[in-house]
Amino acid sequence: MRRDYFTVDIQASATDNDDPTIAIVYDGPTGELRERLTKVDGGTLDGEDIDVTFRRQPESDGVLSLTNRLTGEYVFEATAPTADVDALVSAADAQEDPQFRVRLTDGDGESRTYELRTLLVYDPDGSLLRGQSLIPGGVEL
Repeated sequence: MRRDYFTVDIQASATDNDDPTIAIVYDGPTGELRERLTKVDGGTLDGEDIDVTFRRQPESDGVLSLTNRLTGEYVFEATAPTADVDALVSAADAQEDPQFRVRLTDGDGESRTYELRTLLVYDPDGSLLRGQSLIPGGVEL
């Protein structure tokens, strides 16, 4: 899927009702996205089944990726502003129970929300930036 099918809006500040959120709107062919969000057994991927990563680029934007944790396959990649991702990680990390949400809306207006605790941030060369990532305590990488 093409990156330009996705629009990313990051709301870094947590409110009383919502955690920091990455809102993603997809306006490409809906069937392709639904296929990538489907498990082998026919169910839909949930928060325990996906990983979120961000790869910084030399420019001000980087690449946000959702990956199927079980197969390692990319669900999709989208362009996102580095400063917004940094703000989201900081806001989530400042909470008593650090977490964030990914809200994915497809071309038909159907939304899925994933509650997550891990967002791995990498430099342009692919090295993990632990201090700029959201990694729950007790997790070894």
